[in-house]
Amino acid sequence: MSQDLVFTVEFNIKPHAREAFLASLTQLVTAMATEETFVSTYLHQDAEDANKFLIYERWSEPSMDAFMENQLRGKAYRDEYEAQLPDWSASPRKISVLRPLGLWQSQ
Repeated sequence: MSQDLVFTVEFNIKPHAREAFLASLTQLVTAMATEETFVSTYLHQDAEDANKFLIYERWSEPSMDAFMENQLRGKAYRDEYEAQLPDWSASPRKISVLRPLGLWQSQ
């Protein structure tokens, strides 16, 4: 089983900010995908609330502390996004680190 760092980030975005949030997030993820330890990211929108989003991220980082140090601090491409996020958000984002317990795949 993979030892990747896996976490989700939940967003509740103000309706008027949804398009700006998604445009900025798309730019962020495109830049993020070039990082050496990036594995994958999935972006989902709540089927019943168009202002709620969830990102599922996988990184080859040993811990959330290492991720924060290596991927969040000093990355210029994150600056504008991080500066705008509080204005776009209806509530603070929620980050949950996940621990792998099993994997099942289609045969």
